[in-house]
Amino acid sequence: MSGSGTTAGDGSPLQTAVWRLRSRGCWTDAAALLEPHGGAAATPAAALQRASLLVERCLFTERGWAEAEDALRTAEAVAQSDDERGAAACERGQLAYASTVLGARDRADEARSALGRAAALIDPTAPGRPLLDFRRGLIAEHLSDSPQSARAAYRRAHAGATAHGETLLLSFTWRHLAGLSLREGELADARHGFAESLRIREELGYLVGTAPALAALADAEPEPEATRLRAEAGRLFRLLDGVPTWLAAQLSPSAAV
Repeated sequence: MSGSGTTAGDGSPLQTAVWRLRSRGCWTDAAALLEPHGGAAATPAAALQRASLLVERCLFTERGWAEAEDALRTAEAVAQSDDERGAAACERGQLAYASTVLGARDRADEARSALGRAAALIDPTAPGRPLLDFRRGLIAEHLSDSPQSARAAYRRAHAGATAHGETLLLSFTWRHLAGLSLREGELADARHGFAESLRIREELGYLVGTAPALAALADAEPEPEATRLRAEAGRLFRLLDGVPTWLAAQLSPSAAV
């Protein structure tokens, strides 16, 4: 289960502050920095980024659905180009996916429809295409139970992320390709992919995503390394007040067994 695959940063003080907050799971504070002030209208880029942050919060915390919906409606309303409309549709698909996979409300059809709409709007060579491909892989794997289709989508996303320099997205594609390898008993490939995902997240300082990466690698490692990795994941999980919420089940003693 993964959120946005980009740091969306341009090196400005604002984007640096947004990234620092997002990487520590402070999505509400990060989104607040992007709110228009003094009666100014929301710009398409800021509205989309704000929506993306609040959608990611839903995926990691299982709350804030209404705020994410409001932010998405704003992003959809101010979008002007096909790429902007496609990016907003991609976020809507992600929100519907999160709602479905986390059991909040079944919105699987909406997720598929929104990502299909995004695919029609976003040019295959556009920078936003790899994230869309990745999210279509999530749908294939977790909602359609089609690992072959998921693998193909993740590979397209991986290649696109490499081409566009989307390093954080690469941490997601590595992890999910590794998850499919683990599912098929390919332990060497799984370990490599999980290790690469963890390395990238540690280098970027993506703290909120590091505990899931540690736990994923633990699933592919023998003892005693697996126990050490889960213990470190548990420490970070507690440090972030139990975020992401869905990691609790993976870190439980029964899950380890």
